[in-house]
Amino acid sequence: MMTKQHFGTSHVPLSPAVRAGDFIYISGQVPVGADGTVVVGGIEAQTKQVMENIKTALALADADLSDVVKTFVILEDAREFGAFNKVYASYFPKDPPARTTIESRLMIDIKIEIEAIAYKPA
Repeated sequence: MMTKQHFGTSHVPLSPAVRAGDFIYISGQVPVGADGTVVVGGIEAQTKQVMENIKTALALADADLSDVVKTFVILEDAREFGAFNKVYASYFPKDPPARTTIESRLMIDIKIEIEAIAYKPA
């Protein structure tokens, strides 16, 4: 029987991380710091904050970036893909996960949101 565990809390109705069997699902992370405010700066600063938030959410479920098998990236402006990709790549220097990247308007005034799926046997 597959178990399901929820990790972390949020001010909106979601769990930052959910483990279902051997998979860990990380809710879309946005570029906000620990104080809840959006990081000042361009796509590079916001991508870095999002990736740090993903690392934090993964740690709640005893996982790390090396366990990530898939990401889903939403960019507010596709013209910023190159700058985003440079920062993103620095977090996955070897064997990066599968990835989908799209351009879309986001729920708040930010440049990026990323969700992740990790695989780590329980």
